[in-house]
Amino acid sequence: MLNIEDLKLYLCTDRGLSLGRPLVETVEDAIAGGVTMVQIREKDIPSREFYDLALQALRVTRAHHIPLIINDRLDIALAIGAEGVHLGQSDLPCIEARRVGGEDFIIGVSAHTPAEAVRAERDGADYIGAGAVFPTGSKADVSAIIGLDGLKAAAASVKIPVIGIGGIGPKNAAEVIASGAAGIAVISAILSQPDIREAAMILRRCLG
Repeated sequence: MLNIEDLKLYLCTDRGLSLGRPLVETVEDAIAGGVTMVQIREKDIPSREFYDLALQALRVTRAHHIPLIINDRLDIALAIGAEGVHLGQSDLPCIEARRVGGEDFIIGVSAHTPAEAVRAERDGADYIGAGAVFPTGSKADVSAIIGLDGLKAAAASVKIPVIGIGGIGPKNAAEVIASGAAGIAVISAILSQPDIREAAMILRRCLG
């Protein structure tokens, strides 16, 4: 079951941005620095490799009592016993993931508009990932940038927690929280830094 504090500093993995470091090592260091939730987000890898990576990460997160969320792949989340899944607008419908996962299974849904956020809440989502808030290397389409105003609108449209994602780092993290977000989700702001633990610690201080 989701604790809102788990959303404070949410790490999404991406081995392509981790400077060649092993996924398990980066997750361990990020948690040591203050990360409160981890999402395994590895695009374009075979299912077995995804499964193995997720299982390795789960051993780390369980040891530190940190929830592990699997991006897109409900089957893998259920197979390894992860705490939840995060779904995009083109993934399995949230309402079906809730039916299969049960009441205590954490489900997050990406939303770019208040309407998408409202639909996700209605369909059983536990939290919304709203963004991209700022320009980011993972979103080449500038029309996908919702800005702080878009984040505020999403947060105001639902009762479940909303986290900001996209282009967030130490210089703007506090603005995201001030705009109504329960937390921030980051990739490169932690994984692409020379010292992962220190990068996470800096971000935690920015969040108050």
